[in-house]
Amino acid sequence: MREIVFDTETTGFDAKGADRITEIGCIEIIDLLPTGRQFHTYCDPQRDVPERVTEITGLTTEFLKGKPKFAEKAQEFLDFIGDDTLVAHNARFDMGFINAELARAGHSPLPGTRFKDTLAMANAKFPGSPASLDALCKRFGISLSSRDKHGAIIDSELLAAVYLELSGGRERRLGLDGERLDGTRQSAANAAHAKPNPAKPRPAPLPPLISEAEKLAHADFIASLGEGAVWEKVWRKQKRAG
Repeated sequence: MREIVFDTETTGFDAKGADRITEIGCIEIIDLLPTGRQFHTYCDPQRDVPERVTEITGLTTEFLKGKPKFAEKAQEFLDFIGDDTLVAHNARFDMGFINAELARAGHSPLPGTRFKDTLAMANAKFPGSPASLDALCKRFGISLSSRDKHGAIIDSELLAAVYLELSGGRERRLGLDGERLDGTRQSAANAAHAKPNPAKPRPAPLPPLISEAEKLAHADFIASLGEGAVWEKVWRKQKRAG
């Protein structure tokens, strides 16, 4: 199952007003694990970046000036995400900005059903507990050492690890909690006593890798051990059985 974990950085909170996206980071995951494929771009917001935002993200007006505009990267972004589920922390915020920018670029908005919100997942799983990305990383023992500022690609990598844990952790990924990767479940008793599929016999035996000379040398070595050697007993037993 392919999903896209993503994050955006923006100039503020007003998606339909003067604020714009300054950075997008997307991580491809399949069956909850990152594949290494990413989409990442900075965007020129064509406006000043507030000082408070720069303190949080490290992105300045000067750095972003001359970077691609969102409209120039919109189709590449859409091609990367395809038709797959989009996973974000506080997804309504990111969805609002993505759809506002898509509309300005002449593209259709993405339906809300495409988005999965890890903030809602965390609130449901740990009601009353802090549910920020930082708090969840600390809860699950995910290192924050790679991040000194908020960045879309770094936060997407952290969120991918958090999403795995919120979805049941590596135990679920390995099928140890009784839940299969297709979303169905088996009972604990059935999971405990499940038998592996028996190996099918080869249609034709593999050819021996040992030469005739090596066979003779091995037979001479076994003979040198005398009739009390373990292999002599095994071979005599096999001859009687055969």
